[in-house]
Parts: sequence; C-alpha cells; structure tokens
Amino acid sequence: MKLSVIMPVYNREQFVGLALRSLLRQRENVDLDIIVIDDGSTDGSAAVVRSLIDQAPCIRLFQQANGGVTKARNAGLKQLLPQTRLVSFLDSDDISPKGRFADIACFEEDPGLDLTYSRMTLVDKIDDETLEPAADSHAITVRGIHLSAGIFARDLIERTGGFDEDFKQAEDTDYLLRIFESQAKYIMPDTIALYYRRHPGNMTKEADVPFREFVRAIHKSMKRRKADPSLRRLEGIFDFKDLAQWRFL
Repeated sequence: MKLSVIMPVYNREQFVGLALRSLLRQRENVDLDIIVIDDGSTDGSAAVVRSLIDQAPCIRLFQQANGGVTKARNAGLKQLLPQTRLVSFLDSDDISPKGRFADIACFEEDPGLDLTYSRMTLVDKIDDETLEPAADSHAITVRGIHLSAGIFARDLIERTGGFDEDFKQAEDTDYLLRIFESQAKYIMPDTIALYYRRHPGNMTKEADVPFREFVRAIHKSMKRRKADPSLRRLEGIFDFKDLAQWRFL
C-alpha cells in the first residue's frame, strides 16, 4: 500500500536531512513516497535533499517560489501519485519515530477507515545518530493538533480538499478540524507519531500570529457547525497537558 509523506521545506538546511533520514528508516514497513516541496529556500536545503535522492529515489523534490507553508502543502497534495492510497505529513525539522508506519494494515482490514490519529512527543533535543530524544532532553507526550499525527486515506484527502490559503499559520489546525467535523471514521492509537522538535527557529514562536490564527481556525469551525448541525462536535479528540515545566516554550 503506497503511502506518500508531504514535507514542506523553507531554510531548514540544519534539520531536513535528519527529518528525511527518519522517514527512510520506515521503508521496511511501508511502500514509501516522500514529496519534498522546497518553498523558495535561500540556504542549502535543496542540496541536502538532492544528496539523499541519490541514495533513495523514493524522495521527490519540487521547488517553487516562496509562498508560505500553506501553499507548499497544497503543492504537495498535487504531486500525489495515482497509486497513493495513504497520506501523511512531516515538517522538515521534526522526526518520524522508528516503526511509525508499522500498523497501517488496519486500513486493509477496514476499508471504511478514514484515518488514524496518534500521539506526539514534544522534545528539545534529538540525538542526531539514533534520531531519538537525547538522554538529557525535556519531553512531554500529548495528543495534540498536528498533521503528522495522522495517517489519512486518500479518499478522505480528496473529500476534504486543499488547505485554506487564507491562513498564514494554523492551516493545519483548520484542516484537522474540517476532517474531524466531517464524521470521518478514525481510530486513535497510543503510538507516538512524531517527535516535535522545539528550537529557536520554530515558526510558531512568532509573536501573536500563532494565537490569532489558531483562534480564527476555531471560530471558522464554530461557524461551520452552527450552519450545519450534522457536523461532529470535537470534544475528546485532542488532549492538552500543563506545559508549565517547558520553560523554553
């Protein structure tokens, strides 16, 4: 069963090679297709990707003028192969844990399954050799709002459509809310879907923008559900913990 992973990249020369390596170790469990969208990087990100393509032709690189992460994700959706049956995502500074895609047989066992939605570990240090959280890292695991936590059936992606390009950020939040509102059939494994790397360059640290865009995504969800009572309410899907211990957040 072909699984395509979409990875937008913008000036992540330091991290993108590790992110891709973490995906390549999944090939024993899945027929993998990696779609990298270089969104106008001005550093060596594209060169790092090309160096790995020589070893792993399952990586496909597409380059475009800088248009932001939302347009990059939509560009990735347009590059899905005809044989792709499952879709996932990974940001270019995050890590896919070993064995991430070992349980995709559930989609074959239940043809009506739309997605699986797993947990994520936020971490501040990754061991570059093992691609696991470093021994001295701070880490917390939640079922948060993140595209990489999902494995999506191709049919669900096509029903949902593209990402809303009106969003500068929180386009992923809006997309996930639309999916879960739609009565999609899902299961929620306790497996870890990604190591979300926290670092000074995280886009989500831009002052005020993330909160404003997140609230806008929630507001749009409320308006949709008010207009259409058949849409699913979202209680119990995402959980959040006290992150006070994460002083660097």
